[in-house]
Amino acid sequence: MSQSRITRRSLLLAAPALTFGSRLAWAQDTATPAPTEIETPETAQRNISSFKRQDWRDHFDELGVATIVADTTSRALHFWAGDGSDYRVYPTSVPMSEELTKRGYTKIVRKRVGPDWTPTSSMIERDPTLKYMPPGPGNPLGTHAMYLEWPAYLIHGTHDTRKIGRRSSSGCIGLYNQMIAELFEISPIGTQVRIL
Repeated sequence: MSQSRITRRSLLLAAPALTFGSRLAWAQDTATPAPTEIETPETAQRNISSFKRQDWRDHFDELGVATIVADTTSRALHFWAGDGSDYRVYPTSVPMSEELTKRGYTKIVRKRVGPDWTPTSSMIERDPTLKYMPPGPGNPLGTHAMYLEWPAYLIHGTHDTRKIGRRSSSGCIGLYNQMIAELFEISPIGTQVRIL
């Protein structure tokens, strides 16, 4: 890959290393401020330049038990621990249309490892072939799901990695399975969430 062109695919493939490396560097040297955004060439494509560091204070009055901001424009999820010691950024999939995108404030009310999936009536209306799916490799919710106060809205994993970085969901925020497993462990019930 030439240095003058970074594709969305290359960013998504590098995202786990960038996220881990950034956390490690920030943890090792707290005297050095974390970078405010990933440096990219002027010719960067699509939304790569939108993966910038956010400040939780722009969205909430306090951190609470933990805080999540899911930005549907940049297709990134930002997490802060309740004590402010941990900040992480994950690439996501987002709703496939504005009509399916719900924005606002909510919180995590339930969590499940190995979730099953039942399509909503509006999903069945769009695709009558959809039916209940037990946990497993074909399940659209991946390996972990965190349920929000809003009915039928979740932050979950996906077995279909092509969806990450795209408008591909029916309203939920999706992450790679290994990333949702990590987020699941550090996000307690009651984590405040803002979808932008």
